[in-house]
Amino acid sequence: MTTTAALLESARRRLEGRPREGLGLLRTSRWRADRIVRAGEAWHLGVLLLTDDGVAETGEILRAAEEVRRGYPAESARARAERRAQARRGGFAEGEVVHVGWRMLDVTAVDAGTASGPLAVVDGVPSVRWSRAGGLVPLAGYLDERIALLGG
Repeated sequence: MTTTAALLESARRRLEGRPREGLGLLRTSRWRADRIVRAGEAWHLGVLLLTDDGVAETGEILRAAEEVRRGYPAESARARAERRAQARRGGFAEGEVVHVGWRMLDVTAVDAGTASGPLAVVDGVPSVRWSRAGGLVPLAGYLDERIALLGG
């Protein structure tokens, strides 16, 4: 039986040399404006963020951008612009993709039979829930498809 850990390790080898995206964490301060700082990098594979030594569930995805003053048609647009500016203040380059709100997953628990985020083992097959409303699909095929979309 192939394990979740083995499938993820194989994916790492296949992705070597491919560009990664930034992982960010929100930092608040009484003396400085809120900012999103770099916490690492990962390959973005749909609902998964694959790091050198772990895997996380994807959260919010944004592009860092300078703060600009303008009118917004909705409060949600204003909040999103503020998040982009927080990433820029935190040191991300203009236009750089930043993942925030991600959550590390427990691969050992998954291989022991407990689900962690979108990962689970179904009838002995490592699987992933590709969307909140979607069903579980075999992880091997999911990784193959996502890596192919990255040009690998």
